[in-house]
Amino acid sequence: MDEDGAGIAASVYYTRVSSTRDRAPLLLIGTTNWGKLREYRELFADLPARLVTPADIGIELDVEEGDRSFEENAALKARAFHEASRLLTVAEDSGFVVDALGGEPGVLSARWGDTDDYAIKNRLILERLAGRPPEERRCRYVSSLAVVAPSGRLYRRTATCEGFVAQAPRGSGGFGYDPIFHVPRFARTMAELNPDEKNRISHRGKAARRALPLLRRLLPKIEPP
Repeated sequence: MDEDGAGIAASVYYTRVSSTRDRAPLLLIGTTNWGKLREYRELFADLPARLVTPADIGIELDVEEGDRSFEENAALKARAFHEASRLLTVAEDSGFVVDALGGEPGVLSARWGDTDDYAIKNRLILERLAGRPPEERRCRYVSSLAVVAPSGRLYRRTATCEGFVAQAPRGSGGFGYDPIFHVPRFARTMAELNPDEKNRISHRGKAARRALPLLRRLLPKIEPP
């Protein structure tokens, strides 16, 4: 078996797509967040792989995240889903960091504010920043991507997107903190951008593009039948 697990049974590692002559290796996206899944399907659309979710292959996992770093949480999730599937696996931890709030919500972004309702989370942030001038509303999105090869080797890619906390929520696209993340380049919030615009400048888009050469190298080559 080579470094990246070519000896894994073909019946596990491959799936037939569109015809008996068209086989694509599986790439597991280790998340149950449908907003992230939608974006990864767009960002990885050109990969010679079939993207699958944990639900697609019958995996039910609730990985307990820590509170120390995005990188640590991404690795925890990627390793857990890889161990359950033995597939090439991508997982991510991401969050919203506001300088004037001491870095909050940060690594606790999904759990911050004691609520799952992002409309409430966004309102709480705006209330805490009420009256602050633009220079005190600096924020960023962070995306830490972890890739685990079939061999179990871990790779990391991280990216950020800088912006300002808006004065009020705007836009109906995206998810999470997007309605209050003002992007100076477009003079709009993330939630007001179309998918192509968002993927071009977002933290997740940048991290995914940094991972593409690695994923192309790790995906097994398909030999003609």
